Amino acid sequence: MHFLDFEKPIAELEGKIAELRHLSDSDGLNIAEEVSRLQTRVDRDLRSTYAKLTPWQKAQVARHPDRPHTVDYIKALIEDFMPLAGDRTFGEDEAIIGGLGRFKGRSVMVIGIEKGRDTETRIKHSFGMARPEGYRKARRLMELADRFGIPVVTLVDTSGAYPGVDAEERGQAEAIARCIETCLNIRVPLISLIIGEGGSGGAMALAAGNVVLMLEHAIYSVISPEGCASILWRDGDQAKTAAEALKITAQDLERLGVIDGIIPEPIGGAHRAFEATFTAVRDTIDMHLNQLIRIESGQLRARRRDKFLQMGRNGLSI
Repeated sequence: MHFLDFEKPIAELEGKIAELRHLSDSDGLNIAEEVSRLQTRVDRDLRSTYAKLTPWQKAQVARHPDRPHTVDYIKALIEDFMPLAGDRTFGEDEAIIGGLGRFKGRSVMVIGIEKGRDTETRIKHSFGMARPEGYRKARRLMELADRFGIPVVTLVDTSGAYPGVDAEERGQAEAIARCIETCLNIRVPLISLIIGEGGSGGAMALAAGNVVLMLEHAIYSVISPEGCASILWRDGDQAKTAAEALKITAQDLERLGVIDGIIPEPIGGAHRAFEATFTAVRDTIDMHLNQLIRIESGQLRARRRDKFLQMGRNGLSI
C-alpha cells in the first residue's frame, strides 16, 4: 500500500506487523498476541489521524493512487453496464466514461471521469482531464437519458479539464458551459458525486445536480491548491496555505451550502476498504434517488436551477 507523508508512523507499525506475520509463516512462531496489539495501535492511530486532517492532507487523500476510481464504482454498483461512446461531432474521449445500466434494478445513465490507475490507463484516460469531445459526449448522454426518462448519476474525479491548445481550438470553454447548461435543463433526477478530486469547471460540468454529494475525504474547488498558490503567491510551496483559504473540504462545502451531503469513508480512507465505501455510496444514492423520482419532472428542473441561482444571489458566507 502507498502511504502518505503524514501516515509514516502508521506505515512503520504496519511494516512491523508484516514482518511478524512473515516470521510466523516461515518459523511456525505464534505471534498472534503481538500482532493483535500492534493492529490495535494502527487502528487507534488511523482513527486519530483521519479525525483531524488538514485541508492539504485531505487533498492528498483525495488524490491517493489506491483510491477507488469511476470504473471501480461502475463495476461494483451498476449491473449490465453498456458503455456509449463518441460525441457525434469529433470523436471519443476516454477521460469520460458513460453508459446505461441498472442500479438496484432501476435503469440509470452513469457518466463519470476516470483518471486511470497505472501508466497505460492514465495515458488512455488522459489522467482524467477531458477534452471538449468528452463534455459533448456527456451532454449527449444526459439528453438521451432525458428523452427516455432515465435518472442520471455522475461520478467526478478530475484535477480539471484538459488545458492543451488542441482542446482550446475545439472550444473547451463552450463545451463545459453547454454541459453545465444541459445539467440544469434535463427533466430527470440528477445525482452528482465527488469521489476524489473535483477541480475547476472540469468538475462542475458534471456536478450541477439536484443532489451533490461528496465522499468524506474528497475535495472540490474552483482551482487546485497548487494553481492558486502559483497565481497568488508565485510560489507552489504555498499550496498548504491555499488549501486552507479555498475551503476545499467536504465539511467546509456542506457548511457553505455548496453540496448537499457527505458520505462517510472507512477509517483510513476509501482506499483501505473498497467494499465498505461502495456500500455507503450505494445506500446514499438509493435514498436520494427514491426521493427524487417522486418529484414531477418540471419541479425537478426548477428546483435544480433555483438551487444554483440562490448561491449566486445570496453569496456564500465564509
